[in-house]
Amino acid sequence: MNNQNTKPTGNEKGTDANRDPITGAPGAHPVGAGVGTAGGAAAGAAAGSLGGPIGAAIGLVAGGVAGGLAGKSLAEKMDPTVEDAYWRANYSRQPYVDASSAFATYQAAYRTGYEGRVRYPEKNFEEVEADLQSAYQRSKGSATLGWDKARAAARDAWNRIDRNLSGRSR
Repeated sequence: MNNQNTKPTGNEKGTDANRDPITGAPGAHPVGAGVGTAGGAAAGAAAGSLGGPIGAAIGLVAGGVAGGLAGKSLAEKMDPTVEDAYWRANYSRQPYVDASSAFATYQAAYRTGYEGRVRYPEKNFEEVEADLQSAYQRSKGSATLGWDKARAAARDAWNRIDRNLSGRSR
């Protein structure tokens, strides 16, 4: 990892600065901003619809901007590179992991959990479990782990982000 692209954070040795691919500016979080924008736009449009089509359009834009900023803020608190490295180093110690399984068996489940926590900042795991299961099924690639076993790994990754955020403002 290039040292100019890292920033120290708490107990971690360094994290990717999430540089914008065009400008090189640190702090680019297209997934978090995109998810926040979509959610905020939908909520804004729904609220604005009480004012008719013009109100819906204004609500869509205002909600999208606010949601995008909120999504980027939450995404800045979760670095997928750090999360992947953490689980790669610690997965084998988890009680639900089969001792003969490689990290790749659980990797998509962990990713589903930590990305899901950012995607659904105001929800708890149970409220969005069906969505997480669908996301896992789409992203697991050649991993053969079913949701019944992947769920524990996704939940662990979700909870780790939750614990990390509880010490900071959401």
